[in-house]
Amino acid sequence: MFPQPLPFSHALRVLVKAPIATRQSNRSSLSLWYRMASTNANIWGLQDPSLIKYQSYIDGKWVSAKEGGSILVTNPATGEELGTVPEMGLEETKSAIAAAGNAFASWGKTTARHRHDILMKFYNLMREHNDDLARIITLENGKTLTEAKGENAYSASFMEWYAEEAVRIYGGLYFPFQRPFTNLRNVVIKQPVGVVSILTPWNFPSAMITRKLGAALAAGCTAVIKPPPETPFSALALAELSRRAGVPDGVINIVTTQKNVIEVGREMCENKIVRKISFTGSTPVAKSLYGMAASTLKKVSIEAGGNAPFIVFDDADIDQAVEGAISCKFRGSGQTCVCANRIYVQSSVYADFASKLAEKVTAFKVGNGLDETTTHGPLIHERAISKVERHVEDAVSRGAQVLVGGKRVDGAGTFFAPTVLSEVPAGALSNFEETFGPVAALTKFETEEEVIALANNADVGLAGYFFSRDVGRVWRVGMVGTNTGLISHATIPFGGVKESGLGREGGHGITEYLNQKLITFGGL
Repeated sequence: MFPQPLPFSHALRVLVKAPIATRQSNRSSLSLWYRMASTNANIWGLQDPSLIKYQSYIDGKWVSAKEGGSILVTNPATGEELGTVPEMGLEETKSAIAAAGNAFASWGKTTARHRHDILMKFYNLMREHNDDLARIITLENGKTLTEAKGENAYSASFMEWYAEEAVRIYGGLYFPFQRPFTNLRNVVIKQPVGVVSILTPWNFPSAMITRKLGAALAAGCTAVIKPPPETPFSALALAELSRRAGVPDGVINIVTTQKNVIEVGREMCENKIVRKISFTGSTPVAKSLYGMAASTLKKVSIEAGGNAPFIVFDDADIDQAVEGAISCKFRGSGQTCVCANRIYVQSSVYADFASKLAEKVTAFKVGNGLDETTTHGPLIHERAISKVERHVEDAVSRGAQVLVGGKRVDGAGTFFAPTVLSEVPAGALSNFEETFGPVAALTKFETEEEVIALANNADVGLAGYFFSRDVGRVWRVGMVGTNTGLISHATIPFGGVKESGLGREGGHGITEYLNQKLITFGGL
């Protein structure tokens, strides 16, 4: 546990001459405080230790919880304590929203070029501190340092992209084309919606914030961010860099919470100052937040759960398909919303694909993400392990065979062995629930019509993949990733259909943070 800074009043008492015994006691306390601070600095091992913040960020100030509560954050690879952040509540959330509302009065009127320049400074700072930001991600999330560096580059790219989008917010002039309106001129301008509530998950501690925040800032909006309690330090480091980049006080606010998440989330959705909600997370939580936001008809962007099908047809390049499955199934140890969750392989190539995939997975090395030889890190917590175990046990009970892995790894940390299951029946639990873990469940199919029906048999629709040389099949199947397992970057729109969400992020996602305003001039 990292102690909070000494209150000013207490520090003042330390400076006042006191009895010798008291002074010795105070010196001992200060010595302990600095030793603990040094210990935590050693845990993080950063080139710039000032990136680590143990307080929330409201109106340009680092603040603790008024009731004194805290959230303990641990390294999932070791169980080691990384530090604490404040357990904020309703009062602090209202303060953060009020600060964002006050800041919007000026930030919303800044020029696009001004916002562009600040976002580019933000981007450059993220690149400059790439190693430190990646290390923070690895320590609190568990993913390998290689993946974490990739995430930070991906995260920073949204700042760069939306910096350029800021200066491309175009309006228009529209002339009437029929009587009796020929004496009118219609001007359409675009304006920022206002204060935005941003709620993000732990699987991409940095990128899920910047994908939303970059667009919001570029549009002229201000934000209140609730990061996940598992990975708050990446968010707080971004807040520190935003301050260095010149983002004014109150434009970005961060509220950390865990036990008070229901009341904090409700306030972020129902407070009338807030005009937009952007959320990434599970479908049940998305539905709950959507209902709360409906009370004041706010704009909403949601990226909810997925259950991505991964289809391998008999005319596919099998080696390419195996590489695609590895990249999108086992990325982040299977903890991404666009992971291949249901792997369907046509019967004539099933054995070849299964054996080659199992051979590749056998070579994986599970371990601490800071170890350069590690290929896959831990799952985020015990609940994640339990869900993966439940899916494996269900599949095996229905006749599936374990080709590789199939059980948790003994020792410290929350590790599950990368797993390949064959002969998984269509009715297995893993085909209906998002596993969110390193399990490749293979199901055999015979015809295109059969697999399309299986793939579409889901209430969600976030991502999908298929491998085939048939160009015509590309249009008939209509999936997202064609002969590739990677489908997201800053310049393209990303989002789901059905119960996977609303709206798009990336690409021209800045429009989600803008209102169109019509001004009609008459008597011309």
